[in-house]
Amino acid sequence: MTEPTRENTHDEAHGGGLGARLNWLRAAVLGANDGVVSTAGLVVGVAGATDDRSALLTAGLAGLLAGSMSMAAGEYVSVSTQRDSEKAALAAERRELAADPEAELQELTGLLERRGLSREVAREAAEQLTARDALRAHARVELGIDPDALTNPWHAAWASFLAFTAGALLPLLAIVLPPTALRLPVTVGSVLVALAFTGWASARTGSSAVRPAMLRNVGGGALAMAVTYAAGSLLGAAGV
Repeated sequence: MTEPTRENTHDEAHGGGLGARLNWLRAAVLGANDGVVSTAGLVVGVAGATDDRSALLTAGLAGLLAGSMSMAAGEYVSVSTQRDSEKAALAAERRELAADPEAELQELTGLLERRGLSREVAREAAEQLTARDALRAHARVELGIDPDALTNPWHAAWASFLAFTAGALLPLLAIVLPPTALRLPVTVGSVLVALAFTGWASARTGSSAVRPAMLRNVGGGALAMAVTYAAGSLLGAAGV
């Protein structure tokens, strides 16, 4: 039983770190993508109504600040809720272990047996894991939680804030820096390239197909810019 115990320890050490990295990486990719799409839609829509550089800059900055704060707050609340749920589950498991350790040992044995171990091996493994760290054993096997690597809401919040800001800066700079005649082509082109990249990054992060993710991202961004530009043009023509 020595080798399976070491393998279990190895998985625990790496599983928690991987989960934490994926947590902030997911928030960063989604934040950058939202920053690109929402700010591009905003500034392209305003560009459809006016070519005033000051108005474009004001709208873009307002969208950047509002979006980055909203993304950070949303991620913080969401991940905090997840962390609170994990803590509550661990507290409940700790109480159950204190109240009836034998029943918890039987439960752990059954869980390991359902994973393919024989009854005898499952019992021996459960006893060894319980002797080493009963709460950790139940947290990992029963709850799927690493007590030493709980989700961190601040990591997710800062990743979203910085990623959204970085993503939003691209369409903002693309719409205000070039000459008037080049603003839209430069903005649309740079945004579509950026969306292709974030689509690729999100697919790689989630180990999914790259091409569909890129096509969805680029198509969605192109549609958003087309709709907002059309709306801005209609409002500008109406003198609103």
